[in-house]
Amino acid sequence: MRRGLRQLGPGLITGAADDDPSGIATYSQAGAQFGYSMLWTVVFTLPLMAAIQVISARIGYVTGRGLAANIRERFPRPVLYATVGMLLVANTLNIAADLAAMAEALWLILGGSTHVYAVTFGLLCPVLQVFLPYRRYVRVLKWLTLALLAYVAVAFSIRIDWLQVVRETAWPKLTHTHDVLLMVVALFGTTISPYLFFWQASQEVEDADVRGGPPRTPVQVRRHLRRIKVDTIVGMGFSNLIAFFIILSTAATLHAAGVRDIQTSAQAAEALRPLAGEFTFLLFSFGIIGTGMLAVPVLAGSAAYAVAGSAGWRGSLGLRLEHGEGRGFYGVIAIATVGGVALCFAPLDPVKALFWAAVLNGVTAVPIMAVMMLLASRRDTMGANAIGPRLRWLGWIATAAMAATVGAMFATS
Repeated sequence: MRRGLRQLGPGLITGAADDDPSGIATYSQAGAQFGYSMLWTVVFTLPLMAAIQVISARIGYVTGRGLAANIRERFPRPVLYATVGMLLVANTLNIAADLAAMAEALWLILGGSTHVYAVTFGLLCPVLQVFLPYRRYVRVLKWLTLALLAYVAVAFSIRIDWLQVVRETAWPKLTHTHDVLLMVVALFGTTISPYLFFWQASQEVEDADVRGGPPRTPVQVRRHLRRIKVDTIVGMGFSNLIAFFIILSTAATLHAAGVRDIQTSAQAAEALRPLAGEFTFLLFSFGIIGTGMLAVPVLAGSAAYAVAGSAGWRGSLGLRLEHGEGRGFYGVIAIATVGGVALCFAPLDPVKALFWAAVLNGVTAVPIMAVMMLLASRRDTMGANAIGPRLRWLGWIATAAMAATVGAMFATS
């Protein structure tokens, strides 16, 4: 079991980081507003999400470069700048939403100042990224994935009609209104998020370096690609399982009690307190903080990988700042995180910022996924390891599904 766990790395961390506080808020909104009728989205997106993440991981591993560096080499500069620009905007907004949610969750438990908590979390995350050696830092991130199990515990601490859950997951009762489509785009966007593509592609490069460099022989390459596939499927399965339980627990408690207007993850935790008890409230709140500590570094790190790749810098969490290495790379991490902290003090509606971060992710994901599919299919980029028909079909179905949902949302606006 220990050997098996050691094989899990970028895929597991990427999947767990997908359930960040803003994602928890979106899943909570879906459960509170629509009940069990939104559970189908988590089941539907699992194979599509796994396929697109396997593709991003393969690009990073086979080429030995991150996603932005590959786009820089194979596409015109406007495509590169538009892709990285959309990612930076979405990530900064996401970081702000996550830090605000973590601060609110800690305030619910301890009281005090949410602004002080937001600044503290905003300082702690980049300090760990800069000063912890890569191997130790990855171990910290792996342990933080356990925080997500709090949401499984929440679901089993309340009474649920499982027959109704199965029935409404298979046959959801939904109308084709703008609000429903907007929620579906937000759910798709928070599940299949662009920052995950950039993070996992670059993490496969880092992971190959830690394991002694990329394999040389075709047999070693095939073995490593199988490891990537297992790691990614486990990570995405874990991510969507947690999302399923968040929607499930909020639907069984808040929606059933008539509490439909949930705007933040912290508000969802507070609303659970009188309905499901103090223990459930604490589990939900600590889960928000734990997942935030995992997700904020991934958001800032993916932004740094993207900028470094597009600028031609060396980008790696293994660089040591005290040796004069990676100033630009770590500078982007600091700027993205500080930008997120600053937005916590701006006169923005945190509720709208939280939800629209998920919608923006959904809109941004479409062109980035299309570019990834073109990259992964090119022999001059991937050589003999270009993706096969099965991955190609799943990847393009995922891209088309996201594009169709976004198009329907705009059409009904």
